[in-house]
Amino acid sequence: MLTINIIGAGHVGTVLGRVFAASGSFVVQDVLTRSMSSAQKAVAFIGSGTAVRKFADLRCADVYLLAVGDDQIEAACHALVCARSVAGAVVFHCSGALSSAHLQAAAQARALVASVHPIRSFADPEAVVRDFAGTFCGVEGDAKALELLTAALSASGARAVGIDAAAKTVYHAASVFASNYLVTVLDAALRAYQAAGIPAPVARELALPLVTETVANVFRMGPAQALSGPIARGDFTTVAKQQRAVEAWDKTAGQLYQALVKPTRDLARRKQKK
Repeated sequence: MLTINIIGAGHVGTVLGRVFAASGSFVVQDVLTRSMSSAQKAVAFIGSGTAVRKFADLRCADVYLLAVGDDQIEAACHALVCARSVAGAVVFHCSGALSSAHLQAAAQARALVASVHPIRSFADPEAVVRDFAGTFCGVEGDAKALELLTAALSASGARAVGIDAAAKTVYHAASVFASNYLVTVLDAALRAYQAAGIPAPVARELALPLVTETVANVFRMGPAQALSGPIARGDFTTVAKQQRAVEAWDKTAGQLYQALVKPTRDLARRKQKK
């Protein structure tokens, strides 16, 4: 069995550790994070492994997962290389924005490097573990590293998809649009309902079918055909009136509304051409 050490055990690191261990892809060996208590908590969530205090305590492993923040990847990689020989091992990180080139210290130490980015929201780790089957993971890096990691992901029910390392930042921005900014737009919508006198719980309840139907239509019909509303109808009198009303209610929400008019208008033109 191949062994894996996990460095940085937040939501992503612990979820991957748990699904890798459950599938038998890797034996979780050592877990290193900011404190012994958080490392112990991560081990408890994963269900296996040993919490360690520092890089020097890590045993040699076949695979090293750097599940640290983007701004810590290079430093963690350097610390790992200084503490342990990684020659022949696979070293990978989970950043959606940075490529495997940021593991240069490991590559120079003759490790195989890669990145694996699960395209999921990790706000609820237990839910991600439960529904991990079918999860897409953007991967890039050394061919031999990807061969091993793709097999491990497949055994865990995930689906690896190759990405262009040079376009990694745009790739990650796509996920930000699809997840993070979607939350921001929905927050504006729910607060606007409340500004109209609708209680917050009722606002969430009444918005749910509208949101779920719209999202379902986007993935069933495509964005252009799924677009409806005043811009799709060419009713810019209503759009201007809404803009003024939203701006008066909440300046930031008004700026968000205005910023979305042009791209929505462009989308409407694409709909008209079909």
